[in-house]
Amino acid sequence: MSTSSVFPEPTAAGFEMAAAVGYDGVEVMVWSDAVSQDAGALLGLSKHYGVPVRSVHAPCLMVTQRVWSPDPWERLRRAAQLADTLGADVVVVHPPFAWQRDYARTFQSGLLRLGREYPGIRFAVENMFPLRGVGREFVPYAPGWDPTLIGFDAYTLDLSHCAASRTDAIQLADTMRGSLAHVHLGDGTGKGRDEHLVPGRGTQPCAELLASLDARGFTGSVAVEVGTRKARSRAEREADLAESLQFARQHLATPSPVA
Repeated sequence: MSTSSVFPEPTAAGFEMAAAVGYDGVEVMVWSDAVSQDAGALLGLSKHYGVPVRSVHAPCLMVTQRVWSPDPWERLRRAAQLADTLGADVVVVHPPFAWQRDYARTFQSGLLRLGREYPGIRFAVENMFPLRGVGREFVPYAPGWDPTLIGFDAYTLDLSHCAASRTDAIQLADTMRGSLAHVHLGDGTGKGRDEHLVPGRGTQPCAELLASLDARGFTGSVAVEVGTRKARSRAEREADLAESLQFARQHLATPSPVA
């Protein structure tokens, strides 16, 4: 379970709810919450609740551009150090923003360099989506929102982002092939915005993708990343997280062949 799934509650609440609901581990979303940036605090939470950290989401969001450092490479390096300390083997990375020209120009080679520095960690580049307005479409990433068009050693497939970009998630997984290292499980309706619905409440092939992972030789982790900010109580938030977990376990346990 991504700790972002409990927002606006803090990182510590993510560990608490992951343990209460029965998740196998957490993905730490690094953001302005100081606990999410502190290896010692995170190790303490992991030990206290008995929930390991499986992955770390680097501070790549627009609102986290000043976390740790304004330098994006320093942020990725710090995320790798955090993952290494916590025993996580995946760092989730977004493509560069279009205005990060120097970063974008060296993004591919820089990730290869970081991979050599941290050989036990996969830097999994996430598929994103264009922004849509009235009759217009804007791509805020360089060179684009689909990392498979460039080619990387590892990818994160986000189903909610597939809905927002109106991309076939199964076809995208086929394109990623053995480089698919991580999955963000959420749903969407294809309305052109990032919804992060509880899986099964949208139109995405969440069940089909999960059922296909075994035949794909997938050995990574699946992180539930859903939006619960509209929950009216802690109980309602935990109910959404429990439903997401049940969905994931049900469909991961029913493998299907890949054509």
